[in-house]
Amino acid sequence: MTKHILQFLTKTDYEINMQVSFGVKKVATALSLNFLGLTTDTNFTWKQHISELTTRLNKAYYAIRSIKLFMSLDVLRSIYFAYVNSIISCGIMFWGNSLHNEEIFKVQKRIIMNLSKNASCWQPFRELNILPVPFQPILSLLLFITKNKDQFMANSQIRRINTRQTSDLYVPIPNLTIYQKGVYYQGIKIYNHLPKTIKDLSSDKNKFKLALQRYFLHNSFTV
Repeated sequence: MTKHILQFLTKTDYEINMQVSFGVKKVATALSLNFLGLTTDTNFTWKQHISELTTRLNKAYYAIRSIKLFMSLDVLRSIYFAYVNSIISCGIMFWGNSLHNEEIFKVQKRIIMNLSKNASCWQPFRELNILPVPFQPILSLLLFITKNKDQFMANSQIRRINTRQTSDLYVPIPNLTIYQKGVYYQGIKIYNHLPKTIKDLSSDKNKFKLALQRYFLHNSFTV
C-alpha cells in the first residue's frame, strides 16, 4: 500500500517542504487523501470529495429515473434511502458546510422532483419526509452532540448565575475561523438555538431525531 502524508493548512499558512520516511522509503506529500470514505484536502474545502459524491449521485439519479415507471412510490422512496441518502449522509457533518455542497443539493432536488408529480420545488420533500441537503449536516451535528453530551459543558458548570441560558451548552472562545466552522463549535451554537421543547427531548435519541425532522420540514425554509 502506497503511503502519503497530508499537511493541514489554514488559508494564511504556507506548505512546509519536509522529508518524511517510513523505514527506508520516502513518504510522498499528497494534496488530498481518502480516509474512511471521506476525501480530505489540505484546507478542508471538501471540493474533491463533493465532486466524487456528485458523480455517484448522478448515476443514482439516472438509475432511479429509468425504473420510475415500474415501481411504486414506496419502493422508490426505499431505493432513495438505500442508494442516495446513504451516499449523502456519510460524514455530512464534516463536509456539509462546504461552499461546494450546492452541487449535492442540485442533484438531490432533481432526484426528489423525479419521484413526485408535484410541480412545486419544496412540497415533495415534505410529502416524502426527506430532509433537504442543507438540513442534513445540522441534524447530524445535533445527533452527535446528544450522543456525546459528556464531552460538552453546560453554562451552569461555568457560570453560577441563574439565567435562562444556564441549561445551554458553554460556547468556547474561538481563535481561528476554521475552528468556528468546525463540528464542535458549530454543533454547540446550533444546539443552543433550538426551541426548548426540542432540547428537552435530547435524552431520548429517537424522539429527539423525529422532533428535529418535523421541525426542519414543517417550518419555513427555501429550497
